[in-house]
Order: sequence, then structure tokens, then C-alpha cells
Amino acid sequence: MFFEDYQPGQTSQFGVYQVTEEEIIEFATKFDPQFFHLDNEAAKHSLFGGICASGWHTASMFMRMLIDNLPEKHGSLGSPGINNIKWLKPVYPGYILSVNSRVSHCRLTKSKPGVGLICVNYEIVNQDDLIVMTLESNAFIRCRDG
Repeated sequence: MFFEDYQPGQTSQFGVYQVTEEEIIEFATKFDPQFFHLDNEAAKHSLFGGICASGWHTASMFMRMLIDNLPEKHGSLGSPGINNIKWLKPVYPGYILSVNSRVSHCRLTKSKPGVGLICVNYEIVNQDDLIVMTLESNAFIRCRDG
């Protein structure tokens, strides 16, 4: 997809990601070694009531689903940043995550000819359609003829 393929209000749903306890522990061991991400017994006495994924792990699972959803030929040129990331509910082993998206706005860049900037609101949901994370992402997208 290229810049011209995005329109404000456009929505999509994509992704299927199965969360495992092993992956939660592996990610937390490397990047977020808090007890409620590492030890199921200790996590039972936390606010979460059991082992759960790091918010940064949830963001990484989202990113994987996003990249897997891109067509082979696409105009993605990276991102200048993410706004308003929110972790709304814990992500537990066994959850199946997916993504809902809505394009907020699109505009051509002034400083980079042939490049547009799109803003997309994302909801990451579990198998019960409960929103576990939201974020607003900005992305540079190449124009079709750019």
C-alpha cells in the first residue's frame, strides 16, 4: 500500500498472535524482569493475579502483527513516533491477540517530496474482543509515483 491508498476513517482488522507463558518469561528475562512477568506463583500475589506479558512485549507482538499484515509491495518508510500508548488490561498466557485500526489523518510532507504522513489509531484486542492496548502511530509512506 502507498500513501494514496489511505483515507481518513478507513478501518481494518488483522493479526492473530497466540501468547505463551514461555514467550512472556523469555521477553521479561531480557527486557522487563519484574516478578509478575517471570514467576507465576509470585505473580498470583500481584495486582495481576498471575503471570502476564510486559506492556513492551504486548507492543512488540502488535508490531509483529502489523509487519506481517503489510503487502509484499508497500510504501512504508518508518515512523517518526508513537503517541498515547496505553496498556489497558493485562495480557495473560493463552490470549489470542489481534488488531483493529482506523486511519485518523493523512497529509503530504512538505520537506520530503513523494512522501506522505499517516496517523493511525490502533486497538489491540484479546480473543474476547476486550481492548488490552491502544496507541496512535505516525508513519511515513511513499507515494505511489514518489
